[in-house]
Amino acid sequence: MEGVYFLTFFLILVALITSNYLESVSAARPAAGSKTNMEFIRTSCKSTTYPNLCFSSLSSRSSAIGVSPLLLAHESLTVSLETAQSTSAMMLKLAHGQGMTPREIGAMRDCVEELSDTVDELRKSLGEMKQLSGKYFDLKMNDIQTWVSAALTAEDTCTEGFDGKVMNGKVKTVVRGKILEVAHLTSNALALINSLAALHG
Repeated sequence: MEGVYFLTFFLILVALITSNYLESVSAARPAAGSKTNMEFIRTSCKSTTYPNLCFSSLSSRSSAIGVSPLLLAHESLTVSLETAQSTSAMMLKLAHGQGMTPREIGAMRDCVEELSDTVDELRKSLGEMKQLSGKYFDLKMNDIQTWVSAALTAEDTCTEGFDGKVMNGKVKTVVRGKILEVAHLTSNALALINSLAALHG
């Protein structure tokens, strides 16, 4: 009888080990769908000006994007908007800090205004994108392209405010880097929107 008990116990143990091993392998292996999503994002990002930034900023949203060009453009706009908002908040905080010259503070505030325009344009674009369908697709798409282009122009104007000798040192480096990130993300969003428009052309 002891032999039977031992054999039963041994078989249960083997079954448990096998089950745990299969679960761990399954967990480690990405789902087929997520791999396809990632490939779709990577391929789509090749049409943008900054493909590496495009992929790194959107890969974490692959489950929301799936393989939809519309959702890809939507998420790209969302990333641009969120980055513009956080950059604007950071600059407002810096503009009220100590140790900055009046000229530096002026450049900061001008840039915050430009970023505010950017946020407005991107918000309008996102709102319109949610209604992209039917016979007015082309009209709505033209509006979106115009607004995102305007957002990009505002960001470029903001960047120009930090050229030359307006600001020096670490603050300039940080601020300029963040503004450029917003501009690059918006440029990528516009490229993905243009690709979406071409699909319906």
